[in-house]
Amino acid sequence: MTPSAEKKFNLAFNIFLVTGMLVALVITTAFKLRQPDVKTFMLLLAAFGALMGVVNTVLSANGHILTFVFGFIDVLIATIVYLDNGIMGNFALHALYFLPMQFIGFWQWRRRGAKVVSGEGEDSRVKACRLSGKQWVWLAAGILAGTAALYFILLEVDLAALRAGRIDSVNKSKVLLDSVVMTLNIAGQVLLSFAFMEQWYIWILVNISSISLWAVALLGGTGSGNAAVMLIKYIFYLMNSLNGLRIWLGLSKRVASPDLDNC
Repeated sequence: MTPSAEKKFNLAFNIFLVTGMLVALVITTAFKLRQPDVKTFMLLLAAFGALMGVVNTVLSANGHILTFVFGFIDVLIATIVYLDNGIMGNFALHALYFLPMQFIGFWQWRRRGAKVVSGEGEDSRVKACRLSGKQWVWLAAGILAGTAALYFILLEVDLAALRAGRIDSVNKSKVLLDSVVMTLNIAGQVLLSFAFMEQWYIWILVNISSISLWAVALLGGTGSGNAAVMLIKYIFYLMNSLNGLRIWLGLSKRVASPDLDNC
């Protein structure tokens, strides 16, 4: 594909993704607004944050540094929403991890040639890295250790809720899947912030897991109206991840060494 044809394809594909995910968000928000005792302001704020997240994911797939500007808005709003709902685990994760990582990512991408605006004939996209064999080992070990630690933490939280009578049972399979998805999100953010191409393998796994969860909910008839929209939303995210992998395979060819310091 010629550079001109690729540019046109990316533009058309990005418009398709943003439009599709925007429709999914509008339908989700409209569905939730009809529910009783809804906090309208917080729901609309969360919807706006989700829209920023959509733009963030598309920009990251295209290697544009503004992904961290929209990512900061998305994470900041998510932090407020989690705090308002008393979900302190996710509040702490977003406030203490995902929020600072937006600044780290912006700084790292600037080091790797990313620009907000490109000059004539210049490419503003980041010069991506690839993991070395040793880094792959560390990544796999970190994901396994993180998943195990989170599983026991989340399992203990659910057991405490069971003993207190707040829930009727503990679904260990769901706890394990939650632990895997959360660990993959943490690992994916690290790879994104340091401009590693392999982040897209992580996001593809995250999106496939999310599609599986919502497909099960839809087939089981549990909150089917919301589940259908969420299923569509994550299908769009998966398509964006596949496109991001395609683009970053090209971006990472520019880098001769996978070593972080020289990337």
